[in-house]
Formats: sequence, structure tokens, C-alpha cells
Amino acid sequence: MPLPLWLIPLAVKGAAVVAGAAGAAAAAHGVKKMKDANDTMESAKNQHEKNMKKFEKENEITAEAMDALGKLELEILHSFSEFSDVFEQIKNRPVFGAYSKNGVKLPKYDGEKIKEVSVGAGVLLGGLGGAGLGAAGGFAAAGATTAAVMALGTASTGTAIASLSGAAATNATLALLGGGTLAAGGGGMAAGAAALSAATLGVGLLVGGIIFSFTGSQLSDKADKAWEQMKKAEEKINAICMYLADIRTTSNAYYDTLARVNDIYQGHLDDLKRIVVVLGHRDWKTFTPEEKIITENTVLLVGLLYSMCKVELVIKSDDENDINTINKTAVEQSIQKANRVLEDTF
Repeated sequence: MPLPLWLIPLAVKGAAVVAGAAGAAAAAHGVKKMKDANDTMESAKNQHEKNMKKFEKENEITAEAMDALGKLELEILHSFSEFSDVFEQIKNRPVFGAYSKNGVKLPKYDGEKIKEVSVGAGVLLGGLGGAGLGAAGGFAAAGATTAAVMALGTASTGTAIASLSGAAATNATLALLGGGTLAAGGGGMAAGAAALSAATLGVGLLVGGIIFSFTGSQLSDKADKAWEQMKKAEEKINAICMYLADIRTTSNAYYDTLARVNDIYQGHLDDLKRIVVVLGHRDWKTFTPEEKIITENTVLLVGLLYSMCKVELVIKSDDENDINTINKTAVEQSIQKANRVLEDTF
């Protein structure tokens, strides 16, 4: 039966109220979904920024540790010129053959190589001031001795790198290590830095290419997708941060051993200078047994340090999308070798 006319307005009003309530509920639900999506986006963005700051910090402190090692290696190699100047004044000195004891082998003394590496190290040291964070660490990563010898090469201008100074020398050496300049078909400075670096800002060339494929672009404007992208990047960042911490630990351990050997070497070098320069003993035949031992041990320490500075802290990956391998075996063997020489001789 149809409603009385007077009841129709009330029915319409009631239906409107019900519809309005349902609409309000739907609107409220929609607002909540929008708020949740915005919260998710904001959380993803904040966490992503936090992860990137973590990566940047790890990269920076690792670069500093590697720079300290690289600089120490170059300073040691450069100091060989002082040793050479004093040692070459000794007449009738014997040939100092290869060292072989308790499984440790060191090549015989080669004065020309010592002078060569000393000059090259001086060139690189002179350029570090303008090279920025990571350059010295790059030389340590590739082996400072190798880098120092290559610093005697020829730049793209045809000028001997050893005659350059400052950042120009460092840049020319990086280009040489990269297979030559870009114009000559080589990889240029960037490739040289990549070849050298593994845990410094130079590692940004190796690790950065991987990590920024996840982090370089903006997060999706869809909440769920943005969160998924952030989590993938976070996983990669955490793995790389562990890598950086690992190479930093390896670098610090090598630095400690190298510094200990260098302290002993510097003491012996001072003794040798006193014998030759202060006392004026320049004929091996007039050396006392003690003076001969000091001289022999100084030569031994030069050989040990030369060998230690040759060690590459990383092995460059053949695949540019892979992280370089930390050369832990070679580093540990070099540390053990140094410890055995010190225990047996000093």
C-alpha cells in the first residue's frame, strides 16, 4: 500500500540520512587510506635518506682509513731516497743477496729499483694535496709500489710524469693506470681511479654504480611500490656497508703492522746515518761488527717494506657490476711475513 502523502517527506529524509551516513563512512575510509599511503611514502623516503646517510658515512670513514694507509706507504717509499743517499756512500760493501728464512723470501737489494720507487712516490705525494679524499687510499688499494713506479711513466703530453708536480702528476698517473688517456683509447683518469680504488671514494665508481641503480632515481609515487624499492635499496646498502667495514678492518690491521716495521726501520736509518755521516765511516772494511749488523738489518727492512707496499688490498672484479674482492689472503700473509722477520731478526 502506498505511503500517505504526509509520510513521504519523512521517508525521503530518512533515506537521505542513511545515504549520508554511508557516504560519510566511505569518505572517512578514503581519507584514512590516503593518510596511510602518505605515511608509507613519508616513511619510505625518511628510511631511504637514513640508509643513504649510513652509506655515505661508512664510505667516508673507510676512505679516511685507506688514505692513511696509502699516505704511509708513499712516505715510506719516498724515504728510501734518504737511505739510498747514505748507503751508496759506503765503499767496498758486499752484495746483499736475497733473504730466505722460515718460509720468508725477499729479493736481493736492487739500488736502482729503490731509487725509482722513491722518486715515483715523491711525485704522488706531491699531488695528494689537490687530489681529494680517496686518492691516497686508491694507491694503497692497487699497491703503492706499483703506483709509484708507474708515476715515472709519460703523460699524454709526452712529458715525463716524474717532472710534473701536484695534482697534475697524480692525474697523469691515474690516466696511465687506467690504460692511457681517453684520446689514446685508454680509460683515462676515471678508469685509473677505478683500477686503484676499492674502498675509498673511488669505490663510488665501483660500488656506486651498483648502489645508485637502486638509489639514484626517485622512489615511486605509489606507496607500496616506493616501500618495496626502499627495502631493495636498503638490502644493497647494508651489504655494501658491511663490505666497506670489512675492508676498513683489513686496512687498519695492515697499517698497524706497516707502521711497526717502519718505526724499526726509521730507527735503523738514523743509526746508519750516524755511522756514515756523523762518524764518517764510509769503508765497509772499517765497519765494526755491530755497524755491519745495523747496515745489513737496514737493508733487510728496506726490502721488507718494499715488498709490503706492493700488496694490493683489493682484486679488481672482471664484472663492473660486482664489488671488488678484498685481498685478505695476501694481506694476512704479508703481515705474518713481517712478524716472522721481526721475531727472527730484531
